[in-house]
Amino acid sequence: MSLSPDTPLADLRSAEILESARRAFAEKGFDGASMQDIARKAGMSVGNFYRYFPSKAAIVEALIASDMEEMAQDFAAILVNADPLQALRDTIERKITEAECQGDGQIWAEITAASLRKPDIAEIAYRMETGIVAHLIGIFAHTAKVPVAEAQSRWTAHAHLLVMMVKACAMQPPENPTTADLTRLVLRNINRTLDDIATLAAAKG
Repeated sequence: MSLSPDTPLADLRSAEILESARRAFAEKGFDGASMQDIARKAGMSVGNFYRYFPSKAAIVEALIASDMEEMAQDFAAILVNADPLQALRDTIERKITEAECQGDGQIWAEITAASLRKPDIAEIAYRMETGIVAHLIGIFAHTAKVPVAEAQSRWTAHAHLLVMMVKACAMQPPENPTTADLTRLVLRNINRTLDDIATLAAAKG
């Protein structure tokens, strides 16, 4: 989450707590990290911690909201780029690399696994994926100069495939000796998918 010097103290504290939660989830896993562990990481009493986030689901929702805010800024920049699809390619490659370097991929692997067992987490994760797909459809519609409804009918499956590939690639453990090769393969297939959209968009235009 991008924070300015004028950000309210409560929001600053929430952001600090979320970073503590990221570290706790990365170290102990989603199920292994207790609310007490996260509170301890944040340097807070458990009672005070619950005033900010009453459950792990609330933490996940806030983490996703923070990431979606940053992604919305990325998507807005892509839309005003002279070559939106190339800007999207560059952004995806950067995000995959950042996920590997920062360890966020492992956190999202934990959350994805938790979503298979916990309906509340699954609902939150689904909303995130739906939001990303909507942004991608908007970029495709803008590129092809077609209504969003038409872009949805043409490229919704493409958008979901892109999300699936990025998520799977980001969740690869950095220490895996095949991760670099897998990343290259995923990026190749992402580019092929975007090439398909570019070809269809050009034909439509």
